Amino acid sequence: MAAERSSITLGGKGSSLSSSSVYKVASAVSQVRIDSSAFDRLSSAKPQPTKSTSFAFPQALTIEEFRASLVVLLNKLLLSTSLSSIRTVLPVSLSDSLNSKAGTLNFGGIDVTDGECTVLENAFAPLIGICSVVDHKSAALSQIVDAVAALSCEATKSDVSSFSSLDSGDGYGDKEAIAVAGDLKVLLNGSKFAGKRENGAISKIPRIHGRFRDMVKQVHAVARIELNSGVKGGKSGGSGDSGTGEALGTALSALSVAIKNLGECCLLRSKLVFESIENEALRNDLMGLFQKSGLDCSMLKDAHKLAYSALFEEDYCKFAHQVNELLGIVWKLVSWEAVAAFFALEGGELVSQKGADANGEDSKTTKKSDKKKKNEKKAVLGKGTSVIVQFIKERLLNKETIGDQVESWKIWVEQILLLLNPEDHSFDSFLEKVKEIVESNESRRLPKLPKGTRDFAKEQMTVRERAFSIIQEVFKRHGATALDTPVFELRETLMGKYGEDSKLIYDLADQGGELCSLRYDLTVPFARYVAMNGLTSFKRYQIAKVYRRDNPSKGRYREFYQCDLDIAGQFERMGPDFEIVKILTELLDELNIGDYEVKLNHRRLLDGMLEICGVPSEKFRTICSSIDKLDKQSFEQVKKEMVEEKGLSTETADRIGGFVKERGRPIELLTKLKQEGSEFMANKSSTEALEDLSILFEALERSNCSDKVVFDLSLARGLDYYTGVIFEAVFKGGVQVGSIGAGGRYDNLIGMFGTRQVPAVGMSLGIERVFNIMEELHKQQNQIIRPTETQALVSIMVENKLSEAAELVSQLWAAKIKAEYLVTKRRAKHFDRAKESRIPWMVIVGDRELTEGVVTLKNMESGNEEEVPRSSFVQELSKRLNP
Repeated sequence: MAAERSSITLGGKGSSLSSSSVYKVASAVSQVRIDSSAFDRLSSAKPQPTKSTSFAFPQALTIEEFRASLVVLLNKLLLSTSLSSIRTVLPVSLSDSLNSKAGTLNFGGIDVTDGECTVLENAFAPLIGICSVVDHKSAALSQIVDAVAALSCEATKSDVSSFSSLDSGDGYGDKEAIAVAGDLKVLLNGSKFAGKRENGAISKIPRIHGRFRDMVKQVHAVARIELNSGVKGGKSGGSGDSGTGEALGTALSALSVAIKNLGECCLLRSKLVFESIENEALRNDLMGLFQKSGLDCSMLKDAHKLAYSALFEEDYCKFAHQVNELLGIVWKLVSWEAVAAFFALEGGELVSQKGADANGEDSKTTKKSDKKKKNEKKAVLGKGTSVIVQFIKERLLNKETIGDQVESWKIWVEQILLLLNPEDHSFDSFLEKVKEIVESNESRRLPKLPKGTRDFAKEQMTVRERAFSIIQEVFKRHGATALDTPVFELRETLMGKYGEDSKLIYDLADQGGELCSLRYDLTVPFARYVAMNGLTSFKRYQIAKVYRRDNPSKGRYREFYQCDLDIAGQFERMGPDFEIVKILTELLDELNIGDYEVKLNHRRLLDGMLEICGVPSEKFRTICSSIDKLDKQSFEQVKKEMVEEKGLSTETADRIGGFVKERGRPIELLTKLKQEGSEFMANKSSTEALEDLSILFEALERSNCSDKVVFDLSLARGLDYYTGVIFEAVFKGGVQVGSIGAGGRYDNLIGMFGTRQVPAVGMSLGIERVFNIMEELHKQQNQIIRPTETQALVSIMVENKLSEAAELVSQLWAAKIKAEYLVTKRRAKHFDRAKESRIPWMVIVGDRELTEGVVTLKNMESGNEEEVPRSSFVQELSKRLNP
């Protein structure tokens, strides 16, 4: 009895048609049903005059493509009820034709209304229908081809180590290639076959398959739009009015190239796999069958040429048909690759087994040998590929074979080809098995952190919480209030604010009609907030995570905390600048990390210096970005960049080199730069900057923190928004972590988001690097970090007495005493728990304490114990905790 076909409902409110649904109806797997609400809308239309139509579908369509075209046309008619001239007769005729399985409908001589004629002529039903078939088939192939390629990796014993080196970590990797490599690693997890022979046809799999995946997604996105868009009224304008032909043609042209490349790659692998079949007779017979199929490189190229010829003629429907034909060829190639790989891995054993059965060989020795081979096979194949091989094997052995050994393997070839044929009913089960392996294989569940991120254990969190507490205390001491902003901003908010570092911004996929990016720092969101709320004066702090698409290294992360304090508004000259630098020194002093220095410069002094050296004003910012690298590179390296990449003359670069070497105690170097005859004093920009620094350095001197500050002309700070004082804190101890804090004045940033310019200055503490220093110091000093603040452990040394623990520990919690509890007869567990967590007191309750109504208080440091009445144990413990 034939299985009952499922139904695809069209015309319902809010319903949408997918390529998968189109394909199911086109292949007669499902039937269509028109929603009753669509009939209600159609029947309410006023009677319209009709006329005869000569509309016809292109002649070259396959039955599948023709039926797909009918489905699309039916959906377009139901979407076009707003034209008020669609009758029920045409949709019903289309539905009846599709459900008859024949799927034929003669439009010649049919009388239609003007609205129906518009839909027939402007719906692009054949083009969209074929594109939907291509979309569905190529999406399925993108999953199947990876599984087949994994079998080829096993069969050819190829080196797959290159699959693990695709992600460079800089954010510019080929995402789809990396995803393909990830799926292949899942399928090959645990394999002892793969990984021995270098093979170009295997190493190119991730990139070739990745490009195919990418193009499949693009076609899917365009097809989904075209499937569910209505048909506009008006006169028919041929093949270009709506842009449907161009849109689908563009998407399919890229897919066509990817399909051809995929086929060529598959053909190369197939030849290698055939050669790896150990049974010579079987190998020759299989290769003979494959050659009879006519599948070769010239067939691929010819099909591709036919497709592009149609595209050149702008016959988009014919082009889509040819792409579908090309896709069919590649499907057959992939199927044959699967045949070759299966027989290379299991075929020899199957044929031998079949031959033994035919000859009546059923000895214990043969069975043991077969069992040994089976166990060996299980041990060497990957966990994913072994499941696929077993799935195919079970399907073949369940099929009855008639005839001798040769006829059996021919039938097995036919069965494998059918299994991978998307039109066969068994294909869906194979596709689901592949999906199940890739999505649920245990290697995919192995925990792994993204590069540039970290987990923090309880000891680390103790250090971090303590540090955050110190930082907040310093910020609040200076009158700052807390602010929180979203973790992502509109992309336009962030772009253009960070100079060359803008490339490190993490962009998010468009999920809600807006292009967004993860925040790069906390300063730009602060400026946006001030402008949005019309504030003219605001001192705020924020401790939150920021994100940078950077190449991770020691002390450099993609996700990390920043601790910012910013002061916005008009104040006395250099007042906020002084306080910001002072706050940074207070933070580093109170965190007690060791020796550090705060390098300080002025952006306008830099501009004056560049102007003196002859740098064009339009290159100031990009040259500043180069100078900013002097803390990591030699001047010769920076000079090479300025000359070869940024177009400065050698003389100009050398003059810059003479200036940026200047550094020293603030007031001493300032005096040198202001002395008579100094080039800086003849430049307006640098003169104003030196006056600012004179005021700042005097304030820092009087506040007893100038000894931590170094005036350094090489400090540039590459961010575009700085306009005045800039500074950077550097740790001088043994741990090499780079900058641990930075900031500066930015008078124009807030004005970018509003009509009012509000001057501002701020600082940011690189807290992650500070944590690295603190953790290293703890290791060097052998400090034991206590992860909890628990003051007492309620130890119930009697089984099944949770109620006792609940009563006693709740009394401690009510008294604001930090307490934990443990219920077990094993005394050692109680003491181990107290020692491991360094809990100072134990409240012990055993059988005797329960009987006598007392508890035993044990001081874990001194070891002293004493009994106290249960009724007053909370008060007694409080006295000992707070003597």
